[in-house]
Amino acid sequence: MPVFTKNDIVTVTIEDISDTGEGIGHIDGFTLFVSRAVPGDIVRARILKAKKTYAIAKTEEVLTPAPGRVTPECPVAGACGGCQLSYLSYDAQLALKQKKVEDCVRRIGGFSEVPVLPILGMSDPRGYRNKGQFPVDTSVGRNDGEPVLGFYAGHSHRIVPTDSCMMLWPGHEKILTAVSEYLRESGAAPYDEETGKGLVRHVLMRRGAATGEVSVCLVINGRSIPKADLLWRKINPIPGIVGLCLNVNTQKTNVILGRETLPLFGRTTVTDRLEDVSFEISPTSFYQVNPVQMKVVYDTALSYAGLTGEEVIWDLYCGIGTISLFLAKHAKRVYGVEIVPDAVANARANAAAAGIENASFFEGAAEEVIPKLLSEDTTGQMRPDVVVVDPPRKGCDKSLLETIVSMSPKRIVYVSCDPATLARDMRILCDSGYEAVKVQPVDQFPSSVHVESIALLQRVSNTRSRSITLDVDMEDYHRIINGDDHKK
Repeated sequence: MPVFTKNDIVTVTIEDISDTGEGIGHIDGFTLFVSRAVPGDIVRARILKAKKTYAIAKTEEVLTPAPGRVTPECPVAGACGGCQLSYLSYDAQLALKQKKVEDCVRRIGGFSEVPVLPILGMSDPRGYRNKGQFPVDTSVGRNDGEPVLGFYAGHSHRIVPTDSCMMLWPGHEKILTAVSEYLRESGAAPYDEETGKGLVRHVLMRRGAATGEVSVCLVINGRSIPKADLLWRKINPIPGIVGLCLNVNTQKTNVILGRETLPLFGRTTVTDRLEDVSFEISPTSFYQVNPVQMKVVYDTALSYAGLTGEEVIWDLYCGIGTISLFLAKHAKRVYGVEIVPDAVANARANAAAAGIENASFFEGAAEEVIPKLLSEDTTGQMRPDVVVVDPPRKGCDKSLLETIVSMSPKRIVYVSCDPATLARDMRILCDSGYEAVKVQPVDQFPSSVHVESIALLQRVSNTRSRSITLDVDMEDYHRIINGDDHKK
């Protein structure tokens, strides 16, 4: 195996892409992770960091471009860590994501016969995001010492300054300009992660796609900002603005949001609609960032649920109740469980505003809430026919999978933003009395490496309780997808 050191120049063919967006190549068994490279490229790359069995490198020159390689439209592509696939045409992006889901289902889950349906893409993959998070820092090399907003560079907390993002809705640039002006004029200091000093950490903006409503939230290391009325005067005239608020995060952490949100002017929430149901969305609540593809995901989930109007549904990780209320019109009863208090409050308010009376929401961890509720259900009316689960990227915990199996639903609709943990959890559920029917990938996040998937599982055993072992090691996944011995 060859030995490389920092600043060595190598020529390598890119064979695959990691789950964080680097191209993967090999030289005599040695793995290289190369930024700004895509499968099919032959590149000259500079070694940035060398380990025993792998190295991190940066593309210096593309010698032979991959089929589908394009010049990114975004001026900060590559420097910004957000759009890892901006070097590929959209058709090539879709093909790459299709393969990623298929590989995970086949190689991690072991499902050689389960169909992975063709990925559902967008007609226009730009300007789709309804949420933007911009870290604030003190500029270096451009108007030195002044506050700047931007995005983090890949694998770092170094800010790449930018005045706009092609993935956000047109008009968000005016908010960035207004906040930048406020920071300069008010003297509100950017937060310094190393020292824990400074005030303004992030600027969060959210938009209701159907209503055009926009809220702005400053995440701060404190409980107030200087000259708040100055900021409101700057952003209030911007079309769609309905409110300005503060999110309190005084912890020395890289977690963006704190638990408490303080109103300043107008509302702390924005309203969006899905068909005839309206949703109030708070800064801390989870809500799908792509409203166009959200409808595609939920239509697929509805189809997979197979509802006749007589079913009881449990929606786990229900957020502000988007899936719950979307399904409630087609079901007998829906129960949603969510651990974030603001989201539960939003879900209940959304149900009340829509006049939906057959949906109830509970706060807490699903694996703790559900057994208690079902133990108190002497009539059995809360027993589910369908369980819908939409977990974070890490997938479901062992205790939650055990809870789902103990509920013994006829069908499980698993909505996932990580095909690796989806495949792992499908394998576990299928070893506990279920069979996988099909998987539908959806491109929820164009230009990024992430992909949404919806899986349908149905019960083939009446076993209500079974001990579950998480014997699918996710390190195996990283060795498969990212190369030998590359630990994230």
